[in-house]
Amino acid sequence: MLKDFRDFIMRGNVLDMAVGVIIGGAFTALITSLTNNLLNPLIGLFLRSASLAKLSVTVAGAKFTYGAFINDILNFLVIAFIVFLLVRMANKILPKKKPAPAGPTQEELLAEIRDLLAKEKQA
Repeated sequence: MLKDFRDFIMRGNVLDMAVGVIIGGAFTALITSLTNNLLNPLIGLFLRSASLAKLSVTVAGAKFTYGAFINDILNFLVIAFIVFLLVRMANKILPKKKPAPAGPTQEELLAEIRDLLAKEKQA
């Protein structure tokens, strides 16, 4: 069982995924810092609030922190845009895969089978 587990962990896909998760976590922390420390204060200048996340409204005793939601939307949009740019750049840099050569059509295969059957009958 331990050998199977070791083989599973050492497979390329699992290692690639682990690296992706670790880098993704660090990237998310970086974007969250960018949003909280740079974008939110800029937006706060226009909203007359020091922190976007502190914006809230209270209705019937329930506090709705819509500022935190706006902050999360900004995080998502920044991450999505940067991932879009990375994918776009990768598509330009990486070589395009050549399509596999087309094989014989169904009609050609059937004609070949017919011809082989005809040869067998003659022999």
